[in-house]
Amino acid sequence: MGQTPPPAASPEPMDNGFDALAARIRACRLCAGALPHEPRPVFRAAPGARLLIAGQAPGTRVHASGKPFTDPSGDRLRRWMGIDESVFYDESRVAIVPMGFCFPGLDAAGGDRPPRKECRATWHDALFEALPNIRLTLAIGAHAQTYHLERLGSSGPKRNVTETVADWRRFADGAPRLFPLPHPSWRNAGWLKRHPWFETELLPDLRAAVADCLADGDEAHK
Repeated sequence: MGQTPPPAASPEPMDNGFDALAARIRACRLCAGALPHEPRPVFRAAPGARLLIAGQAPGTRVHASGKPFTDPSGDRLRRWMGIDESVFYDESRVAIVPMGFCFPGLDAAGGDRPPRKECRATWHDALFEALPNIRLTLAIGAHAQTYHLERLGSSGPKRNVTETVADWRRFADGAPRLFPLPHPSWRNAGWLKRHPWFETELLPDLRAAVADCLADGDEAHK
């Protein structure tokens, strides 16, 4: 009489946690061949983050550094928020997730192309489900505003970025809170001059909201 074969080994459980998802995003090559360079997904996040910076897509400098907002626009954004680099790059507190993870290349005029749609379609919903503690979102530019206002159940953006940013109080009073922002690029210097209310009215509210969000997060971790 033959020996009873040993039971088949149980398959290793699949890790569906945040770390596994983040690793898959960083290894993403969906746009290989469609980009003028090798894909290099750039984002920063951790499950405990309370504040989300939702940008457009990396530019040339960020593509080279592999770290978001390592350019003059990052300096301006940190001034807007009233925080320094040590807080800005603390991913346990601040998540930085653009609508496109890779630099999309330059258009004929030398500007950055729009974020590629593959990132949103493939990764974003799952990633934000894995970031349950976000209490404040800074949505930079039209692509981020459209996605995140819809995700948070808002009635949506206005006809353009200017109208959406001008209506910031309606979005900032929600739960979770959202501040729509223009891009902090030098290209928007003229926009900032034409809309002085952004610096005199919106930015003080933004800095207070950022400080409150980070303080609440620090208190929750004590």
